[in-house]
Amino acid sequence: MEMKIATVQFAPVLGNIEATIAKLGSLLEEADEADLVVLPELANSGYAFSSREEAWSLSERVEESHFLSFLKEECRKHQFAIATGFNERSHDKLFNSAVLLDADGVIGTYRKAHLFLNEKDIFEPGDTGFPVFSLGEVRVGMLICFDWVFPEAWRIMGLKGADIVCHPSNLVLPGLAQRTVPAHAVTNRYYVALANRIGQEKDLTFTGNSLICGTKGEILAEAEATTEQLLITTIDPLQARDKSLTKRNNWLQDRRPELYRNEGLTD
Repeated sequence: MEMKIATVQFAPVLGNIEATIAKLGSLLEEADEADLVVLPELANSGYAFSSREEAWSLSERVEESHFLSFLKEECRKHQFAIATGFNERSHDKLFNSAVLLDADGVIGTYRKAHLFLNEKDIFEPGDTGFPVFSLGEVRVGMLICFDWVFPEAWRIMGLKGADIVCHPSNLVLPGLAQRTVPAHAVTNRYYVALANRIGQEKDLTFTGNSLICGTKGEILAEAEATTEQLLITTIDPLQARDKSLTKRNNWLQDRRPELYRNEGLTD
């Protein structure tokens, strides 16, 4: 089973959704052959908010989002699905979220579990857990940026049967996540599509180097550090369901979960 997966590396325009949409329109034209496209973290708003009030003013509800309506139309036009970072307003709360959608609408939402730096002053910690969604025959999970540090999140995706993990990001620590994410791919035997952004906002410089990893941790495609760039590559998502490492070792069967609990740990 073949599918084409793409990442869009670009710089959303802080506080100007129309300018961001204009940028994305041309980049998504280049992704016309893709089946699944991954966009960066907080793609609808930008990142470096001066206050929670500013973040609130730039947020949208999933059910009433101009940005997601634009992406849904792009999905219909190009016949692909999109995973995008999203500044989500829900009742009186803000979440740093990722949304998976296609031409029929929203498939699922993940809310970022592990908040980074000043995000803790703006967003609520995610409350969705780590869901895996069906995209036709393919099982798709989503994690966001700083989640890269926490192997538990990546392992849960594997245990829930993810074939692909989409990783919308606004990375600012050079090289760390880009070195670590391939290890998550190989230790869980699935594909990962890391869509990072570029550019500067206030005192933050984003590191680019988006990448797509195979089930052996190999880099299938990698972007440059400072340029807007589309990556696209062909994968076989069903390869992620083969957990055999050798003729006598299987990633699932060799696990020893009875040893992983209560080893003097408090949580």
